Amino acid sequence: MPPLIHYQCQRCTQCCRWPGFVRLKESEIDPIARFLGVGEHDFIQRYTRLRPQRDGLALVDKGPAPDGAYNHECIFLEGRDCRIQPVKPSQCAGFPNSWNFPGWREECEAVPGLRKVDG
Repeated sequence: MPPLIHYQCQRCTQCCRWPGFVRLKESEIDPIARFLGVGEHDFIQRYTRLRPQRDGLALVDKGPAPDGAYNHECIFLEGRDCRIQPVKPSQCAGFPNSWNFPGWREECEAVPGLRKVDG
């Protein structure tokens, strides 16, 4: 039986700032590219990188900041808004209910509630 707790996102964007990879499914590339008004090839070249295991693509992060510090924020994070919110990857949409990272409760402002159970 799935957990009865369901966390409601408060759009605090902490998951968007956490170091790591936003894995892209092949089926997510075209909708995001269309939303951005670019072709798939351009989207892949500008906004993705090969994952270390060479088993797929991930979104790039913002990279080095002007002060030299590394910025792990998602390339599509603008302040507290996701530039691709309507077509964001399933990994993003699933946080923190379908996956999370160690220590996420200390960072994330998602509110726990009871999950609706069919039946």
